[in-house]
Amino acid sequence: MADRFDTFINRLLSHEGGYVHDSRDPGGETNWGISKRSYPSVNIKALTRDGAIAIYRRDFWEASKASQLPPAVGFQLLDGAVNSGIGQAVRWLQRAAKVADDGVLGPVSLAAIKKTDPNDLLLRFLAERLDFMTGLKGWAAFGKGWARRIAQNLRYGSEDN
Repeated sequence: MADRFDTFINRLLSHEGGYVHDSRDPGGETNWGISKRSYPSVNIKALTRDGAIAIYRRDFWEASKASQLPPAVGFQLLDGAVNSGIGQAVRWLQRAAKVADDGVLGPVSLAAIKKTDPNDLLLRFLAERLDFMTGLKGWAAFGKGWARRIAQNLRYGSEDN
């Protein structure tokens, strides 16, 4: 599934857009979805699309083990990890697979994921994600956009399965 990264990163970047510095965003200054808070040594304003893609491949795609998952689930894990961190996204996936949610995608979690219908996993993952996001302090300011992103991810899920 590693070859799916190119498709998935284009989807992800369509959600993220370019340079933004919104005082309501706890990530602070962002470009291509990469935040100054997470990458303090990166010149966010000057970050190129290719630079962002390299970060996403290394720090999210490879680090989250998304390539080891069914395509529909792999994209969702990548997208969730970018928005809320790998540990949180893995916990959503573990709950969706009905295993202990320790935030580590190890052999027990991977085995449970393989046994679970990818459509069911995808739907439960996105339900966990939406439940989590509605409880965030930024929901009032950003919730409409987050909900639209999840709606689009449901469409992507139907394409990937």
